[in-house]
Amino acid sequence: MRTSTILTAISLAQATLAAIEPKSFIFIIPDGMGPVSQTLVRTYLSMINGNSTTRAPRMGALPIDVTVIGNTRTHSANNLVTDSGAAGTALATGYKTENGAIGVTPDGKPVGSVMEAAKLAGYLTGLVVTSPISHATPAAYFSHSVSRNALDKISEQQIGYSHPLGISVDLMLGGGRCYFQPRNESDSCRTDDIDLFTYAESKGYYTARDRAGFDALELGLGNIQLPYVGLFKDGDLSYEVDRQQQAADVREPSLSEMTQAALNSLSRASASDDKGYIMMIEASRIDHSSHAHDSVAHLHEVLEFNNVVNMVMKWIDAHPDTAFLAVADHETGGITIPSQYDPSLLQPGKHSAEHLSELWSGYNGTDKAAYLNNEIIPAYGLTNVSDAEIEILLAAGDEFAQELTDLLNDRAGLEWSTGGHTGVDTTLYGYAAGGMGDKLVLDMAGGWDNTDLPKYVAAALGVNMDEVTELLNVNGTEWVPRDDEEEPERRR
Repeated sequence: MRTSTILTAISLAQATLAAIEPKSFIFIIPDGMGPVSQTLVRTYLSMINGNSTTRAPRMGALPIDVTVIGNTRTHSANNLVTDSGAAGTALATGYKTENGAIGVTPDGKPVGSVMEAAKLAGYLTGLVVTSPISHATPAAYFSHSVSRNALDKISEQQIGYSHPLGISVDLMLGGGRCYFQPRNESDSCRTDDIDLFTYAESKGYYTARDRAGFDALELGLGNIQLPYVGLFKDGDLSYEVDRQQQAADVREPSLSEMTQAALNSLSRASASDDKGYIMMIEASRIDHSSHAHDSVAHLHEVLEFNNVVNMVMKWIDAHPDTAFLAVADHETGGITIPSQYDPSLLQPGKHSAEHLSELWSGYNGTDKAAYLNNEIIPAYGLTNVSDAEIEILLAAGDEFAQELTDLLNDRAGLEWSTGGHTGVDTTLYGYAAGGMGDKLVLDMAGGWDNTDLPKYVAAALGVNMDEVTELLNVNGTEWVPRDDEEEPERRR
């Protein structure tokens, strides 16, 4: 018992004492990604780019492999299996909370995040995601709500309209456009007349809502400077595999493109200052593809996460005053890869099951079987589909997407154990250049609770989350949204 107590004390001390002192810190969250997903991508790339086969494996390495330094425990305050709200709160504030809550303790009291602390200390701040910007994970870094479903109220806090400390995020890129639009606009998700885009512009923000607006940023190297907010779809951004098929003039920006723009903008804006920036990047839709058991979408989302990490590593090599940590908030779907699995069979897929299901639902022609055979099935990369399988799809109704994914998963030998989250530990990645990189590994190698990570980042940047918590509670907590109703449906 005494040994256990000593080890716990050492762990807590390590989590609050950082040997590194970077000017800027980047935190990357591959939402819902477990270790198996990286194995899947590594195997896939080795097969399609090399000479590896299922019977003669010759596995290459991923660039991110050199950054693996530990594991992270993910349970929430009230469940062995966390949701993204509780996990995001742990990763942003260092506090456990109940599933469904954002930036508050189980009793509903707001707690300061490392990003809010950095903002008050003079750092620039950024959120880059592929979900709505007010979704659970990004919400936890700059807002507080008893319910994660209060996306409209969370958006108000992020942009500074109702944040109790009068602060806002300097840069936001992602989805969730409809929560910034007043109810009189056809695609609004709000039930009031608040126009957060207009409010942002009145505070000096540049706002972008489409590809042209993003291109005007010139990847952060043009004349448009911080602050800015770019939201490129009403809800989630499209899956990466679908995004790649969009026409160039309307194609949504990728997570890599948004990350590049954010890095350039934040770096330029802080170049002459002693303090840099803190940015959270989330590969949000890994989680969604896992809930859906959509292995095609999942593969491309995890590939894009790897692209982003590789980009950030190269950025840090060129900007050695910056460090990063990356960890998934939880694993989703319980994907397994039993003997004889073959991820190369995912290569022909050009669209997600979600996208193809929408096309199928919208088809009003007279020959559904021909449309299914000629358009839907090839787009998902399926071949040699039997008449019996065609009949299953034709009769699937609301289960069409699930039946479609089942056909490909069976062929590729991939199995999913749940439609929800799991309690597996997630991999911790970390990287910095030179001697700071060595110190980062010494600091963070091993197993950690998710609440330890923001404490480490705060110590590295020299900011105080407890001071933010005091400020958030000084005038009571009546301002904290407590609406626990279901997320309002988007009006189309």
